[in-house]
Amino acid sequence: MSTAARPLPYMPTFLNEASMAKFSTARYDRIVETGLLTPEDNVELLENYVVLKMSKNPAHDGTALRVRKRLTRALSPGWDIREQGTLALSDSRPEPDFSVVREDPSDYTTRHPTATDTALVIEIANTSIQRDKARIYARAGLVCYWIVNLEDRRIEVHTQPSGPGDSPAYASVQTFAPGDTVPLVLDGATVAAIPAADLLP
Repeated sequence: MSTAARPLPYMPTFLNEASMAKFSTARYDRIVETGLLTPEDNVELLENYVVLKMSKNPAHDGTALRVRKRLTRALSPGWDIREQGTLALSDSRPEPDFSVVREDPSDYTTRHPTATDTALVIEIANTSIQRDKARIYARAGLVCYWIVNLEDRRIEVHTQPSGPGDSPAYASVQTFAPGDTVPLVLDGATVAAIPAADLLP
């Protein structure tokens, strides 16, 4: 299981002196709203720490294109795909590579989706040292978390989140190799079976 998130060496200038300080989600949201943090800063809030997001290489970006195409074909009505969109969790504002969320009348222009809006989060991992957000997502009760593991060429599907607690985790972790099919489950119903090979480079 991953260890606690910690700030990375680079921080936007105004955060340098407070790089080890914790930020409430309300304070972080205000900083974003006032423009002190922008998408160019490439950071997110994880467990109340502002951390630098992992850089992306061609393998990551190409895989993201594969995932988006395959999810778009598989989704049932009533669901939307968000790419690197913010989720509003109790102690975090993660920006997963993809999230599958319920359709919203305002298309989430007035708020970020929460865990109850979200059926699936997907992260594309380039290396074994990439930050694993399983604890964050399990604490929030996000029902399904996929890791597209490029290094080992497999899809890791985490389900049955514990919710809040001392050691939040997913009770079930399944791995799918290129010859397997990955069930896409939305709101408890399997809507598609996606070949793992379609998602991996």
